[in-house]
Amino acid sequence: MSVFVDTSALYALLSRTDENHRAAAAAFPELRRRGPLVTHNYVVVEAAALVHRRLGSAAVRALLDDLLTPVEVVWVDPDLHAVAQAVFLAGARRRGVSLVDRVSFETMRRHGIAAAFAFDPDFASEGFELIP
Repeated sequence: MSVFVDTSALYALLSRTDENHRAAAAAFPELRRRGPLVTHNYVVVEAAALVHRRLGSAAVRALLDDLLTPVEVVWVDPDLHAVAQAVFLAGARRRGVSLVDRVSFETMRRHGIAAAFAFDPDFASEGFELIP
């Protein structure tokens, strides 16, 4: 069973001061062992920007060179982007669910992924299982 990897989990793994760090660090080794882990390139960009801004260059290097190594990165194509963008714009009056999250939900649906390694409750609101 594939598991989607979200920015919230990647950040929690790297930031020892994040409230979810312990849960993320405890769950990740088992998720790596079970595999496969999947994300998309928008999450990589979002996570790299967040980690670089908050934790610095050494942490972003750890993210890109180590943490993401076992994760399959799906590249967002124009169709996937267009579908997610339409859903995002239709709900844009409500704040909270980002375009990156909409791309994540559509990626999960297209790849038959039911669970997300995430600390973002929007995944559960969309009907996905949150891990841990």
